[in-house]
Amino acid sequence: MMVNDVAGGRLAGYRRALSRRDFRVLWLGSSVSLVGDGMTFVALTWLVLSQPDGVRRLGLLTVCHTLPVFVGGLLAGPVLDRFDKRHVLAVDSVVRGGAMASIPVVSLVGEVPPAMPFVVAAVYGLFRMVPLAGFPAAIPDLVPERDRDAANALESLSFSLSGMIGPALGGVLIAGFGGEAVLAFDALSYALFAVAALTVRRPLVVRRPASVRPPFAVRRPSVVRRPLAPQASPATEPPREAATEPSAEAVPESARGTLMTLLRDRVLVATTLAFMAFNIAVGMLLVTGPWLAKTQLQGGPQALGLLLAALAAGELAGAAVAGARTPRARPLRAIAGVQLVAAAGFLALLTAPLTITVLAGFLVIGMFSAPMTIWAQSLRMARIPAPLRGRGFAILRTLMQATPPIGAAIVTPLLAAGLLGPAALVMTLVAAVPAAVLLSMKH
Repeated sequence: MMVNDVAGGRLAGYRRALSRRDFRVLWLGSSVSLVGDGMTFVALTWLVLSQPDGVRRLGLLTVCHTLPVFVGGLLAGPVLDRFDKRHVLAVDSVVRGGAMASIPVVSLVGEVPPAMPFVVAAVYGLFRMVPLAGFPAAIPDLVPERDRDAANALESLSFSLSGMIGPALGGVLIAGFGGEAVLAFDALSYALFAVAALTVRRPLVVRRPASVRPPFAVRRPSVVRRPLAPQASPATEPPREAATEPSAEAVPESARGTLMTLLRDRVLVATTLAFMAFNIAVGMLLVTGPWLAKTQLQGGPQALGLLLAALAAGELAGAAVAGARTPRARPLRAIAGVQLVAAAGFLALLTAPLTITVLAGFLVIGMFSAPMTIWAQSLRMARIPAPLRGRGFAILRTLMQATPPIGAAIVTPLLAAGLLGPAALVMTLVAAVPAAVLLSMKH
C-alpha cells in the first residue's frame, strides 16, 4: 500500500499536467508529428540512395536537412513572440506538411525530380525550430509552475520514443510501400498537429504592451505609470506560478537585444554553455558508437543497434524519473550533479572491446542527461521573461543544436588514428568541467 502511495505521489505531476486539456491536446499533436519527423529523414535518405550516384549525394542531403535550422532559428523566435503560438504552430505544420506531400503527389503523375528531396529537406530544416521553440515556450501558459518538470519530461519522452518508433516504422513502410508513402504519412501527421494547435482554447500570445511591466502593474489614466507593490491590491496580485518570472522594463525587439537580455542572466549563460559542451561530447559519442561497432565490438551492426537502444532506454528512464520527482537540491546544483554522473559514463568507452561495459556507459549517459534537459528547461521557463520566451528558446536551442557537429569534427581524426583512449578522455573532460563550474557558482 505504501509503495503504491509513493508511486502515485510521484506520478501526480504527470496526471495534473495531462489533466489540463489544452496541454494534453498540444502534446499529443506534437508527439504524433515527432513520429512523422522520425520517418522523414529515413524516407528522404532512401529516395536519394535510389538516385544514380546517390551515396555521394547523402552529404548534400544532410546539409540541406540541418543547415537551414540555424537560419530558421533566428526567424522563428520573433514570430512566436509576436503572434499567437497556436497559429504559428499550425502554419508551420501546414507548410512542412505541404512540402512532404509534394513528393507523393508528384510521384502519382510522373517521375520525382532528383532535386526535389533536397528542396523538401531544406524546407523541413528552415521551419524545424518553430515547434522546437514554440512548444516549450507555450508550456508556461498551459501548465502551472509546480507541474512544469512533468510537462517537460513528457516532451522529452516524446522525443525519445519518436526517435525509436519513427525510423523503425519508416523502414517497415518503405519496404512495403516505398518512400513516397512514408512522406504521405508524415504529411498526415503534420495535419493532425495543425488541428491540435488550433483546438487549443487558451490564446498563446503575450498580452502586454511594448513596455513590459511586472505582472502586478496597474495603469492609472492621469498619473505617471509605475508598478505597484504586489500587496497593494488583491485584485492585481499575480498568479502563484507567475511569481518567479523576471520582469523587464522594455521588450527588446531585435535578436541582438534579446541576446543581450539573456547574456545578463549568469544562470542562463552558465547552463547554456554547460549544455553546449555536453552536446559536443554527445556529438563525439555518436561518431564513436559506429566506429566501435565496426572495429572493436563483436556483432557489427547489431552491436551498434544495442548501443543506440541503450542510450535511448536510458533517456526514457531518466526522463520518467525526472518528471515525477523534483530535485531536492537547488536546480543549478541538481543539473550539475547529474551532468557529472553522465560525464563519467564516457569513461566506459575505455573498456572496449567489452560490449557489456560499453553498453552500461551508453545507458548511464542517456539516463543522467535526460534530467539535465528537463530541469534546465524548467529553469529557463522561470527565468526568461514571458514576452521573450519564443526568441529565448529559439536562440538557446539553436545554439545547442549547433554543437554536436563540432564534436563529430573533433573526434573523427582521433578515431582515424585509432586513439580511442584520448577520445574518451576528451569527451569526459568536455562534459565534466562545465558541470564542475556550475557546482562552484554561488547562486
